[in-house]
Amino acid sequence: MPGYRAHLGFGFFLGLITLAALFFWGIFRPSPETMALLMGLCLIGALTPDVDTDSKGQNLVYTLLILFDLFLIFKEQYKWAAILGFCAMLPALGHHRGWTHSWWAMLLIPLPILAAPVLLFHHSWQSVLPYYLALVLGYFSHLLLDRKFF
Repeated sequence: MPGYRAHLGFGFFLGLITLAALFFWGIFRPSPETMALLMGLCLIGALTPDVDTDSKGQNLVYTLLILFDLFLIFKEQYKWAAILGFCAMLPALGHHRGWTHSWWAMLLIPLPILAAPVLLFHHSWQSVLPYYLALVLGYFSHLLLDRKFF
């Protein structure tokens, strides 16, 4: 079973190859800052499926969720802070390599990255789609390394 370093390494590799290909073919040419953010999201996605067990991935993901929840509270977005807090508890309902290691969780768990900016700040979904896809790609890399698609 791969550890967090293997998941980070493979997530980084897959993210880098994807960004390089998109850049090379002229499909998507973000700024260096945006590329760094996308790579960071890809790495977070690579660790996210392991939030259902005591792991380095769990520690990182929950630290980021706490910070985002505090941001929502500071912005007086209590409804969204409550929804985020509720969703953050859901992995405790399963066992390791349970529902968080499924293809549908790969699409569902990163969805707040797409939904929050659109619903809270009225951004277009097209402008935030790359961030959602970066998390999905990282998540996919984890499931692929864990052989959940075989």
